[in-house]
This record gives sequence, structure tokens and C-alpha cells, in this order.
Amino acid sequence: MARRSAPLLRRLLSPAPPFPLAGAVSRRTVTYMPRPGDGAPRTVTLIPGDGIGPLVTGAVRQVMEAMHAPVCFETYEVHGDMPSVPTEVIESIRRNKVCLKGGLATPVGGGVSSLNLQLRKELDLYASLVNCFNLPGLPTRHENVDIAVIRENTEGEYSGLEHEVVPGVVESLKVMTKFCSERIAKYAFEYAYLNNRKKVTAVHKANIMKLADGLFLESCREVATKYPGIQYNEIIVDNCCMQLVAKPEQFDVMVTPNLYGNLVSNVAAGIAGGTGVMPGGNVGQDHAVFEQGASAGNVGNDKILQQKKANPVALFLSSAMMLRHLQFPSFADRLESAVKGVIAEGKYRTRDLGGTSTTQEVTDAVIAKLD
Repeated sequence: MARRSAPLLRRLLSPAPPFPLAGAVSRRTVTYMPRPGDGAPRTVTLIPGDGIGPLVTGAVRQVMEAMHAPVCFETYEVHGDMPSVPTEVIESIRRNKVCLKGGLATPVGGGVSSLNLQLRKELDLYASLVNCFNLPGLPTRHENVDIAVIRENTEGEYSGLEHEVVPGVVESLKVMTKFCSERIAKYAFEYAYLNNRKKVTAVHKANIMKLADGLFLESCREVATKYPGIQYNEIIVDNCCMQLVAKPEQFDVMVTPNLYGNLVSNVAAGIAGGTGVMPGGNVGQDHAVFEQGASAGNVGNDKILQQKKANPVALFLSSAMMLRHLQFPSFADRLESAVKGVIAEGKYRTRDLGGTSTTQEVTDAVIAKLD
């Protein structure tokens, strides 16, 4: 008995190795320390939306339930052809502070105004963030793409001030203010600082719109002086689009007026893997709305809807952003790791990523990878 115990005794008495053995799983030494009560479930307003919206928001609900995330949803039916966002929906978002939404169809040409714009203006969601990055295992033309497009969300060409002067002549006003230009610039530099980003690029057309875009540039330059550790440069929007498709890895954080940001974020999303995998959100001082990052195709088409083959990845990643916003970082990490694992494995992908999987198959694969 003593002979059999000797090797074990020597092993127990020997000093521990200075470094973990290869293949050993190391525990976290620094953990997220919540404030008392932070684990209480949070109520989130849910707007399934139009087209593929109910399909992908339903997938998010399944994943949240599977990992027992401390989130419960308050669901409201809102559709793009409504004359306005119902008052009870606005009140719900004001009360809950956070909303998750599917795409809302916007009529082209005539019809009602965009409900997306109504939401942003009513809640003063002045900053739109779209994160465009390469996903491991998803082949793209360019590597090392990791661009955060921050777009002013409340004015510019989207001010909605249009009228017919005389028959056949329409005047559309682009409104730019010092206040809104400064606060979006401050948000972009603060985002860069807090996320360890190195460079902020202001996108403009001040060579033509000298007063409007000139005011935007002036505001960006003033704010840049307060962040000496972050590189600042400027680029004209047409050159920006060319540089994006030629050498996107040169960009880090981009700050833009309203219309340019919509165009730039969709171009960047297409370069990095497609609109179906890019997360995003809209945030103001008090409220945040999370949705698919790039707007192109956010309601899908009838064929995708009938076949139930909408890509839920963008909304999964937007939901991870939402969980971090709610101060549930470990749940966000689990969800993001599971999604990236499914993409890297390559077995379950929807048609836009070169596969044939349904929304439910991708959702089940993500749930299976949650740990």
C-alpha cells in the first residue's frame, strides 16, 4: 500500500509548474463584477417587423430561452405601412429603454413616411452603429476588415423636409446643425477610445456642399483635438466608396452624416461578408434599438420567407450587442462564440452565405454550440 502511494505523495508535494500545462483549461482570474441586483431579468420591447422579421426575431427568442438569458420580451406588432408608430410602442421603449426589432418595410416613392425614421427621431436615437468585420471561416475578397460605421441618425438628407414648389419642381432640404454634428463626432471618438480603436475617419462632400458638410467637418476637427491619442483623417464620400472596395482594411472607425452613412455601411457590409451577418444598433442618451446592421435586404423577399431560409446571424450578433448594453457580458460572449463557431464550421449556412440551410437549422446549430 505504501509503495503504491509513494508516487502520488511525491506528485502532491512537488511544487506547481510556473505555467499551465499545454492543453489545460485556465480559469478566468478577472471576472465581471455586477452591482447587486444586476442579475434581475430585463424587459425588452420586441418589434418583429415585416417580411423575414418575425422569422429572425423568433430565432433570437429561441436562443435566449436556450441559454436562459435574463431577458423577457414585450412584443408589439408594427408594420411599415402604418401611418405612424403606435403610441403604446413608443411608451414601451421609453419604459424599457431597450428595443430589439426586425426590419420595417418602407414604401418607395409615395406612401407613408418611414417608421424607422419616426422611431429614431421620437426617441432621439442620434447614433447608428454598424460593425462590419470578417467572420472566421467565411471567405471574402478582403481580409482584416473590421470597420465601425457611425452615422448621424436624425438630420441631413433624412430630415424629411420636402415640398413641391411648382408642378414638376420638388425641393428637398438637407438640414445640418452644429449641435448634432458635434454630438455624433463626440460619440465616434468616445466609441474609438472605449473600444481601443486607433483611427477615426470623417466622410464628407464638403468640396461641393461647402456650408452643410463644411459644418460637419468643422465639428469633427474640433472634437478630434480633445482625443490626441486617436488618429483623425477625412475622406470625400465618392473616394471613400472606391477605397472601401479596393482596400477596406485601411479604415477603422468612420463617422458620417446621415445619407452617406447609409451607403457606406451597406458597402462595407457587402465587402465583409454580406448584410445578413452584420450587427448594428441605434442609440441615444436614454434609449437603444438593436436591429440588423445594414439596411439592404433587411425584410428579405417572398421566396426567402416562403422557404424559411432567412439568415438570422446579423440579428444574433445584434442581440449579443444588446446583452452587453444590458450589462450581461457573459451571455453576450456565449452567444457570439456560438454564432462564430457555426460560421467557422461551415455546415449550416443560409443561401446568402453559400449554403442551403433554413433559419431553424442555423438556429438549432447555434443552440447546440452554447456552453
